[in-house]
Amino acid sequence: MAEIAAPRHERHATQRTALVIVGTLVALAVILRVAEPQRVAWVQTSFIIFGSLLIQALPFVLLGALASALIEVFVPASALERLAMLPRPLQLPAAALAGVAFPICECGSVPVARRLAAKGLMPSAAVTFMLAAPVVNPVVIASTFVAYRGRDSMWTMVAGRFLIGALVAIVVGWVVGRVSKEELLKPNPEDAHVHPVELGRPDPKWREFFLHMGNDFLFMGRYLVLGATFAALVQTFLPASWIAEVAGLPVLSIVAMMVLAALLSLCSESDAFIAASFVQFGASAQLAFLVFGPMVDLKLGALYAGTFRKGFLRTVVIASAATTLVATMWAQVLTG
Repeated sequence: MAEIAAPRHERHATQRTALVIVGTLVALAVILRVAEPQRVAWVQTSFIIFGSLLIQALPFVLLGALASALIEVFVPASALERLAMLPRPLQLPAAALAGVAFPICECGSVPVARRLAAKGLMPSAAVTFMLAAPVVNPVVIASTFVAYRGRDSMWTMVAGRFLIGALVAIVVGWVVGRVSKEELLKPNPEDAHVHPVELGRPDPKWREFFLHMGNDFLFMGRYLVLGATFAALVQTFLPASWIAEVAGLPVLSIVAMMVLAALLSLCSESDAFIAASFVQFGASAQLAFLVFGPMVDLKLGALYAGTFRKGFLRTVVIASAATTLVATMWAQVLTG
């Protein structure tokens, strides 16, 4: 089958997004030059927090975009379809561990899961892979290690994120059960036909690769900027006594960080730096942030609603929230 050229409107959308980001950064530089934030304490504090988060996380966003583009362009879907050959009891754990070999972000895992289910993989295994890949992949684990390096909780966060992430994904896949792909997936009109290639010529793979990488980097980067801005503002303006009060309540602190992760809608390649900045919260609450966020957030809610049939989003939210809460509370007990 001939390769499909990337639609021209996607290229234009990427260019527009890049121009908006560059324009915003230029405007910000001008404002900083005129305002001289060092004169105002709260402005200086906010920019220090924002800048440090951005500088630490951006390389991992770029690395994640690079890995995602490599998989999209050069790795055939058949590499994961072989999971369907395993016995059913092994498909869910194998699907969760397959995320180690496929470093894709949460947004990229949704279309991959749909493709796998449509190709014959047990739908529950496809869902397990979709939820586990953004949490257990090596780019995310590396970013978590860097974000927590030098802290006593470093290995707790790295190992806990991997193990609890895989566990939650398997549990959600088990809850989905033995539904058929027709019961799980919404019909996609794009599956019925192939778009004609522009000018009759497919894009070279290198051009397709850079287009995917640029799209992913800009998409994930804007959420990182929003998340870093929100984290900086919260830590600058929210009274420390309020944060300490919530952080001191075992269950409420975990729930609060899960809700925060869902609202921020960060990319899993960079969210560890945001979580690590909330030093008032314990390791279990930060683990909940790192596990729940890549599985349930605002942008994923829209993707789930457009990809899966009615009821799926509710199932994922309830099952992943309950499992994350219980698992992180157990982690809190075990780690003291």
